[in-house]
Amino acid sequence: MKMPPFLFIDLFAGLGGFHLALEQLGGKCVFAAEWKEHLRELYAENFGLRPAGDITLVSPADIPDHDVLTAGFPCQPFSKAGDQLGFECTEQGNLFFNVAVILKKKKPSYFILENVPNLLKHDNGRTWAEIQRTLRSELGYDIRAERFSPHNFGIPQIRERVYIVGSLLPLDGFEWPKTSDAETNIDSVLDDNPADSKKLSPQVQECLEIWDDFLKAVPSHVKLPSFPLWSMEWGATYPYENTTPHKLKQLYGLDGLKGFKGSHGEKIGHLKTLEERWAALPSHARTPQDKFPKWKQDFIRKNRQFYEANKAWIDPWLPKILKFPSSLQKFEWNIQGGKHNIWDYVIQFRASGVRVKRRSTAPSLIAMTDTQVPIIGWQKRYMTPNECARLQSLDGLAKLPNSPSKAFAALGNAVNSNVVKMVAEALLRTHSDTAVKRKELEVA
Repeated sequence: MKMPPFLFIDLFAGLGGFHLALEQLGGKCVFAAEWKEHLRELYAENFGLRPAGDITLVSPADIPDHDVLTAGFPCQPFSKAGDQLGFECTEQGNLFFNVAVILKKKKPSYFILENVPNLLKHDNGRTWAEIQRTLRSELGYDIRAERFSPHNFGIPQIRERVYIVGSLLPLDGFEWPKTSDAETNIDSVLDDNPADSKKLSPQVQECLEIWDDFLKAVPSHVKLPSFPLWSMEWGATYPYENTTPHKLKQLYGLDGLKGFKGSHGEKIGHLKTLEERWAALPSHARTPQDKFPKWKQDFIRKNRQFYEANKAWIDPWLPKILKFPSSLQKFEWNIQGGKHNIWDYVIQFRASGVRVKRRSTAPSLIAMTDTQVPIIGWQKRYMTPNECARLQSLDGLAKLPNSPSKAFAALGNAVNSNVVKMVAEALLRTHSDTAVKRKELEVA
């Protein structure tokens, strides 16, 4: 559905997902901002508009008047995968307030913001409360917020984000776009063995073959758990519930770890130095904490219980995994009831381990290193930048970054253009029948 012509700005523009979406709805971009130079150059090539740089150095008075402000402001300060410093993150956390200053000065009719879902819960809800107070009480916008993932709209990726929309007119008639529970399939975005795909390295190939051996070794009566399998906990005995290795080291030094077993059941007591004994522990057990958080205690407990119940068939396999770094010694099986063949599925190497998912969806694209790009198991290759662009509904771009690593990083940070388009269409439709002009929405 095309809307009456309108003007918009694209803040924290990245690859231009907001630009693509709103342009398809009849919008014209009159200003963009993006702090990464290579993305500014690419944006100019794709859209004929060169973005400004650091938004903190741009005066709101220099930004053209516009009807819609869009911003996927940086999510790292609020993400559960990061330090969650929020507004206290001096580099990125307070960029929301730069958006607010622009809203206050330019008073666009609408805005659309995008961020990680944890924004709503960050700092026990205080961050979201402050954002709402700023947008409603200080700036006079009626706002709504909702979580969506591309798979809700037929796109084969589970990547939930929160969308915040605002209007100077009441949003009483606003309705979010309708979602669907229909199953998706990653094949819809894949090419057949594309020539530019990156093949698996010998280490990755061997690691996956060893985890495939693990799957083949699972007896038919055993149901693999859905929680992450931490093989380094199989055979470990160090204390983790009432104290921690860090606390024992503080209290007793070298003798604090004596008598325990570390990663994969390695005895610690025979090691001569504190450094050697410390290194024999799993990396997640070496954190400087006097008490582990509940989630970590639960993972350790469940893994040890799983091992004790299944050690007869695990022990013959266990030595095979020892040669790999700790991140490859963890395994997450998201295929409950599926065939035990790792090559039938989509695989991703994460810091949290080797994750295996059904072919219905791709793993959530993140600001990836090359090693975190999803692997197409049945073709034994990584996804290409073009395929990942389709996952983000950015295949309409004429160009992606030339470097695959830069392309994957940018795609991981991008907004999904089709989801944005549906959200924007729902927002702009709210008052389209009243033919409200921008001048009628201006407030003192």
